[in-house]
Amino acid sequence: MVQSALAAEAAGAAQSLVVAALLHDIGYFLHPEAENSIEEGRNIEHEALGAAWLSRAFGSDVTAPIALHVEAKRYLCAAEPDYFDRLSEASRLSLMTQGGPMNREEREAFRKNPAFEAALSLRRCDDLGKDPFLETPPVEHFRALLEAQLRPGARSWRELPHEPSAE
Repeated sequence: MVQSALAAEAAGAAQSLVVAALLHDIGYFLHPEAENSIEEGRNIEHEALGAAWLSRAFGSDVTAPIALHVEAKRYLCAAEPDYFDRLSEASRLSLMTQGGPMNREEREAFRKNPAFEAALSLRRCDDLGKDPFLETPPVEHFRALLEAQLRPGARSWRELPHEPSAE
């Protein structure tokens, strides 16, 4: 996730997108059965879980791309002929449990989503964030960005409860 945020930062993305890239897979850390879900062919909808949990501290400019980054993968697999071949093995496996490439109607509907472009940008940063040899700074490198993106009234991103609510 740090690598994805670095990719967004290097691309000159908006602060909200850098934060989204940093936090986009947090749903995997929140779900109690996430560890083997991909290998077992189960979709735990980590994107929805993460976006819902983060929405208590961050606005939709951060959470909407997170909620849609799996849909962006499905879209790109259908819209760009060579995109699937560039996916990591884990992304290829999870794609099938997440609905596979979008059909034409799904692509048309997805393009109308106000967060469409941000979701595609986040997905591309996600794809760049998978280098096992890349040295990365600590998460603390992004502290100021995280704090700048907090919703008014949210005291700290570190104060989010560890369990997602049923809200």
